[in-house]
Amino acid sequence: MDALAARLHAALPQTQCTRCGYLDCAGYAQAVAAGEAEINQCPPGGAEGVARLAAITGRPVLPLNPANGVEGPRAVAVIDEAWCIGCTLCIKVCPTDAIMGSNKLMHTVIEPYCTGCELCIPACPVDCISLENVTGQRTGWQAWSAAQAAEGLERYEFHLMRMAREEEENAQRLEAKAKAKLADLPSHTHGAEGAEADRKRSVIEAALARARANRG
Repeated sequence: MDALAARLHAALPQTQCTRCGYLDCAGYAQAVAAGEAEINQCPPGGAEGVARLAAITGRPVLPLNPANGVEGPRAVAVIDEAWCIGCTLCIKVCPTDAIMGSNKLMHTVIEPYCTGCELCIPACPVDCISLENVTGQRTGWQAWSAAQAAEGLERYEFHLMRMAREEEENAQRLEAKAKAKLADLPSHTHGAEGAEADRKRSVIEAALARARANRG
């Protein structure tokens, strides 16, 4: 990330909501710095957020683009635990690991960690998640703070590291499993011979190659 993108990134609310059209706040900051995105695509930052980006880039202030959403109060997700089926889909999409729970057990939101990104809403198959206004009439940066933005970014970075670690651990397990099968091919091919044995070996070798590629 270059210096301009870093300054823009530091001026964003770090909700990681993707409403700007990019994967995260860093992606949006880099797009603005590169001239690929306008400065009015961040609803959580609202009008003040647009003004901040305008001051950094030297571009004229624009009204928030309605295609990206509207400025509003800060909200937190609330799970109706009576309806939650424990599918874990909301946990997987939460960018700040603000949802606790496990498979087939009810989930709950850790309110201080929730950025109100809304990503868990469409992920829930039983519509048991709602948003609760926690800032009243205060919107945009008036409903958010630099400290909350810093915590949101810290938790998002931890989330990315956790996901990368879990992917690496899973790839290691798959690689070890494929190696074990190749080392004892006869027992894993159930006595197959000739072309069938070669086919099964190829399947295992392909699985090993995929596991190594995922680690690389």
